[in-house]
Amino acid sequence: MFTGQYVHSIDEKGRLIVPAKLRSELGESFYITRGLDNCIFCYSKSEWESIVEKFKEANLTSESGRRFSRFFFGSATPTESDKQGRILIPQTLKEWAGLKKDVVSAGILNRVEIWDKESWDKNNDFGDMNGIAEQMASLGVAI
Repeated sequence: MFTGQYVHSIDEKGRLIVPAKLRSELGESFYITRGLDNCIFCYSKSEWESIVEKFKEANLTSESGRRFSRFFFGSATPTESDKQGRILIPQTLKEWAGLKKDVVSAGILNRVEIWDKESWDKNNDFGDMNGIAEQMASLGVAI
């Protein structure tokens, strides 16, 4: 399970340090792809294989299923970190997530999300968590 929030910078070559705690959970090689809310999702190999198996059984006669498959798998890239713990973020994914300089890597249960720090701060204002917690409880998710 991934947890925690870390801030790093992308270097001039487009490389990003993956924090050691997250890197140990992701493994030596893992997958990155477009995520929702204009961030990048990172999955360990085993989690990626599990997602692939679920999609193999998806109904491809559904237009939304085909479109989401293209969105999600069409941008997927296997990657591995170098000896300094850095990964190269492909230009298409950098553009998708609007990554500039400062980046937030956040552990979110089964994945790591990579965000431009400014977008993270704007999209993740945790002001009304009481109301959201009530909505989650009505869905059967209570803490």
